Amino acid sequence: MPDSANIARFPLRFSFRRRYTYSPMNPETLRILVLDPDESSASLALRSLGGDGFRVTAVLTMKRALSLMSRQEYDLAVVALGVAGLGPRTLLARLHQVAPGVPILALVPEGRMDHAVRALKGGAEDYLTRPVDPYDLNSRIRRILERRDLNDRLAHLQSALSQRYSLSSIVQNSPAMKGVIQRIAQVASTNSTVLILGESGVGKELVAKAIHFNSPRRHRPFLAINCSAIPSDLIESELFGHERGAFTGAVERAHGKFEMAEGGTIFLDEIGEMALQTQVKLLRVLEERELMRVGGTRNIRIDVRVLAATNAPLQQRIRQGQFREDLYFRLQVITLQVPPLRARAADLSDLVRVFLDSLCRSLGVPHREISPEALFLLQNYPWPGNVRELKNLLESLLVTRPGLRIEPTDLPPAIRGERALEESLPRVEAGMTMREVERELIQKTLIRTEGNRTRAARMLAIGVRTLQRKIREYGLH
Repeated sequence: MPDSANIARFPLRFSFRRRYTYSPMNPETLRILVLDPDESSASLALRSLGGDGFRVTAVLTMKRALSLMSRQEYDLAVVALGVAGLGPRTLLARLHQVAPGVPILALVPEGRMDHAVRALKGGAEDYLTRPVDPYDLNSRIRRILERRDLNDRLAHLQSALSQRYSLSSIVQNSPAMKGVIQRIAQVASTNSTVLILGESGVGKELVAKAIHFNSPRRHRPFLAINCSAIPSDLIESELFGHERGAFTGAVERAHGKFEMAEGGTIFLDEIGEMALQTQVKLLRVLEERELMRVGGTRNIRIDVRVLAATNAPLQQRIRQGQFREDLYFRLQVITLQVPPLRARAADLSDLVRVFLDSLCRSLGVPHREISPEALFLLQNYPWPGNVRELKNLLESLLVTRPGLRIEPTDLPPAIRGERALEESLPRVEAGMTMREVERELIQKTLIRTEGNRTRAARMLAIGVRTLQRKIREYGLH
């Protein structure tokens, strides 16, 4: 009888015409336990699933099932309700107690929908009504396993995103950036609107994602909208959705980004470029937590956190009549200023390292180092395009420059030019002693690293103790 882990006792040549068309899984790697006190039914399930390639074990008793599930890992259990006289919830609770992560497909007696309801409330993934069609059994099992696989992939992706945007993963050696991280930690757990300010390319969207993925909304959507990239006559439909026939081309109802982000966060980048008419609707969304689709007649309640960003001087735009003052006050509940790269000198070498690692992986090129001389030039360049400019430069160098190390000669003229080189080097004048030159070099390096002696020693290619001794010797405390 089927009370055995040896499925070879049943002929695996027994097969059924398959109704399903696609499955990303490999049945031969998946283990299924069938618990059914009806021996003929258990044998039929075993032959059906075994013939489809699954590794199946069929048992007749609750005791045997609990014993196997406590000692072996199964991907799914097919369980006939009513085993050992137990009610659906009690039966499932005992199985989940020994194997909490195993999904269960319940087999329900014909005409007992109350059992099906209890099974679903008790944690069953799905149910089938007896007598069970083998086609339906195979199809339902695949559906459950595919859904579980999809959920596992989603959980893995969410975990990877949370790790990628964790506060500890953001380069923060400079005092300016440490202040930003502290501010993010303060506001992330709230639902407050945040206005993120900073020059173009400083990483305002990174800050927005860090807020979202460190908040209670981290498992809900994060949607980013660039308000300057969408035509003014389309921005309202993009944000708030539209009803069928609302305008030419609106052949069906469409949900806007606010509805798509339900329960999560929406990031409105370059909000200073938003049209005044759209600003009015956005203000209502922020104040009332509801919206109306374009062409609609009813209000829709929403639960979305709003983060906004701009590099424009909003107060100046208010004076010019280009931005609503009431919206500005509603947005700036909390403001967060992201510093430009030129104010983050202590972060630059780590940023270079992080970008080189990630870009080499994404581009599929060998890992590349950067010489101390080239790094020194990068640290003294003003970076008008900020972090975006740095990342784009490194990607260009990886693609267009050969070799395993980036040298000063690889850098563009704007960075390695005589003027940049002159400004990056210590002041050396005729008549200076070697001690004076060394003192000038150490002093300038400490300034560039904002007093970080470990990083300064690394740039000078000397030990930290040696540097500390020379600092005392030259009175550079």
